Amino acid sequence: MRGSDETPPAVVVGLDCVTGLQATRLLADRGVPVIGIAANPRHFCARSRVPIRKLAAPTQGEGLVAALRRLGSALPGAGPAFLLPCTDAAVLTVSRERERLADQYRFVLPPHPVVERLMDKLGFAEHAMASGLPIPPTAILRSRADARYAAARLEFPVVLKPGLKTPEWLARSPSKVIRVEGPGALLQTYDRVARWTPALIAQSWVDGGEDELYSCNAYFDRRGEPQVTFVARKIRQWPPETGTSSLGIEVRDETVLATSLELFTGIGYRGLAYLEMKHDPKRGRYAMIEANVGRPTGRSAIAERGGVELLLTAYRDALDLSLPAAREQRYRGVKWIYWRHDLQAAAVALRHGRLTPREWWRSVQGPSIEAVASLRDPRPMLAELAHLAEAGSRALRRRLRGAVPSERPRTASRCSRTPGRTRRGPSGSPCRSGG
Repeated sequence: MRGSDETPPAVVVGLDCVTGLQATRLLADRGVPVIGIAANPRHFCARSRVPIRKLAAPTQGEGLVAALRRLGSALPGAGPAFLLPCTDAAVLTVSRERERLADQYRFVLPPHPVVERLMDKLGFAEHAMASGLPIPPTAILRSRADARYAAARLEFPVVLKPGLKTPEWLARSPSKVIRVEGPGALLQTYDRVARWTPALIAQSWVDGGEDELYSCNAYFDRRGEPQVTFVARKIRQWPPETGTSSLGIEVRDETVLATSLELFTGIGYRGLAYLEMKHDPKRGRYAMIEANVGRPTGRSAIAERGGVELLLTAYRDALDLSLPAAREQRYRGVKWIYWRHDLQAAAVALRHGRLTPREWWRSVQGPSIEAVASLRDPRPMLAELAHLAEAGSRALRRRLRGAVPSERPRTASRCSRTPGRTRRGPSGSPCRSGG
């Protein structure tokens, strides 16, 4: 199916991330013309040839709103466009500024306080505790006194995570959570990271491997009725233990499905939704880990690979069009894989004896969808490979510079002349007083 001038376009905010790239491809494959907005147009995901137009603009804040207003005024065709934010910051901006965008765009979100409550992990934890929903033993850390309280009462190990992933947290922490092994480590870690975010959440670690992490991607229509649900399980993630999925598979799990429906229908939710849960095999129980709202997630494309039209349902419901027929999970065992991250995760597991080459190969077999690689749209994968090659080359040059002494003569004219101190020349090699 091909798009036409009368087909309302989808404006994907966050083309410069894997989630935005996947959403762009999926909607375009279904005949929807896509316009992609990227804050970093040089990002490998933004190299896609799929969007009919690309716009370099901020993907959050007033800059995004201004760009959307300008774009909306220039869009041809009948009726508003579908707006799909693909990052948390974009969701917050669209939700907060919905009245300024509603005349040019269609999107489905619950009231803004609900968006904030579920997106803020602190608000999510407080809502779960107040509603009796299953979460790990939890403490909210707004001060060092709170951290001392948690250190004395929580069972270890513990994971620390921010209420909101602020720009400083994202810049300083490679993982979305930090695992700490004991009370002293909790206090030390709190002292180091507390300034990165207004509040932290400490939760006792739920026993079980990465393959005990389950998720449900869902779409709730404008009336709050669940129109799509799709349950999957992680097989591996990167970084190990505290990262995001690198390989996942669809599964049947009625507990995960029922808990997801209870959470989102109980709060009057509308729009795209995601819940992650972990199963504790020793205790035989599940705990909610986190929710994502208002956007697709990294692994949500597994739904379309399994024959369930998650994003097309969102698109058509927002525009008041008839919903697609394929909205029921069929449990075909399809997989989602991000090859680069899964090779990294598998290498660590191989090195620690938790995986064999044959087991890895068997785990990636079967029908699947890849996060970045596509024969029909190869430029993002090629750009990612070029970026990795350049990063590897820079790392190798740094190592070689550190391993091979400079052959330049160490003359006094090339060195600082501070008396009585060891000095360094331009190459970084040490210069002695007096040359």
